[in-house]
Amino acid sequence: MTAIATRVSQPEICATWAHAGLAEDHLVYEGTDGWVYAGGVRCEIVLTASEVRVTSHDAEGRAQVRTSGYSVRPAQALEEALAGLDLDDWRVYGWIGFDFCAPFHGATDHLDDDDELAHLFVPEFEAFVDHSGDLRFVGVDPELEARMRSLAQNPLLVEDEARRPLPVTEDPTGYRERVATAIDEIHAGRYEKVIISREVTVPFDVDIPATYLTGRLANTPARSFTFRLGGLEAAGFSPEIVGSVDESGLITTEPVAGTRAHGVSPDADAAARVELENDDKEIVEHAISVRTSCAEVAAVAVPGTTAVSEFMTVRPRGSVQHLASTVVGQLAEPHSAWDALQELFPSVTASGIPKAPAIDAIYRLEASRRGVYSGAVVKASSAGELEATLVLRSVYKKGDRSWLRAGAGIVRQSNPEREFTETCEKLGSVAPYLVAGSASEGRA
Repeated sequence: MTAIATRVSQPEICATWAHAGLAEDHLVYEGTDGWVYAGGVRCEIVLTASEVRVTSHDAEGRAQVRTSGYSVRPAQALEEALAGLDLDDWRVYGWIGFDFCAPFHGATDHLDDDDELAHLFVPEFEAFVDHSGDLRFVGVDPELEARMRSLAQNPLLVEDEARRPLPVTEDPTGYRERVATAIDEIHAGRYEKVIISREVTVPFDVDIPATYLTGRLANTPARSFTFRLGGLEAAGFSPEIVGSVDESGLITTEPVAGTRAHGVSPDADAAARVELENDDKEIVEHAISVRTSCAEVAAVAVPGTTAVSEFMTVRPRGSVQHLASTVVGQLAEPHSAWDALQELFPSVTASGIPKAPAIDAIYRLEASRRGVYSGAVVKASSAGELEATLVLRSVYKKGDRSWLRAGAGIVRQSNPEREFTETCEKLGSVAPYLVAGSASEGRA
């Protein structure tokens, strides 16, 4: 490993690689141990509502495609597809969409057969950047390594005039009215909590890697990512993980619920923190989320190992600060990391309680389908470890369409105006840092 000579940050290096077109399909992921750029597709697994498609590429680039139906739960279908790869050791990256939850929460009527639930890939090569700036390459030939090292010394520069902050205070989707409906349904006893979100259209082309750079430098996420897979691009600054399982079998999930603005001023931030810690609605929302997370971990953990290791602390996450807890447990045999993900998905802080009626409400009350929003960016390995990061505080792009999305947790004590304000606060983690792409020239 060789450290880069200049003080170029890890986000700058990875954004530069993503921007340089090293691989058509790629994913950048920031974890607790540093950053990884995974590029190219050695094997690809696409899960739809009706089938699993596995594509493998040989040394000459020829593709072999196997397609089959499945009757098991989606997480099991992915696990079986990975087990069927002709590889002894692998690391896989990709995304799982919100619709991944539909088959096991009674919401299949909302899906079409070809709706994509997950898209994973085993990369052709990987480049790792640790917290000291050291670079490590796997599967990279000498010519590509030389190029990547050169790019790491000459990072992407974003011109001020390319930045296009986006206003987010308009409400063309009737968000407040939909929240009011959810509150009425909660009072009627249909569910305890539901997250209702709204989409904000970006009226210009977005440079996703450049936006990842500007947004990451301004945010304090738990995890961050940017990717381009199958024509879908995204960049995000996630406040929490859905869940993880390490090589020792330790399950961790970090429910985040309860929000106030952050980054206004030291005095305003301190006042907002005190308000957050003493707000009945936010405390109730958080407590019932932790209760559910404990039950989900316990379903796949060794009895007696489920515990709340940290409870209701305040964690700053860019433009907002949250109440956050950590729940752990030891994975019990014969359960796998994918079984744990199945229990924890979708995140209780992005769906609701109980999950099945809350998910039904999301499909009924939201103005558009979520797609990858509130799903997960996933990395996993043949060693049995897995980490799934909640897809929030993100920008999305497909074709000539770009958009943002944010939601708020609705409980009995909710107020529609306050919940709308909360979505604006969350959108503030991304909307000020958008960078226009080349296709934006001449567009409004």
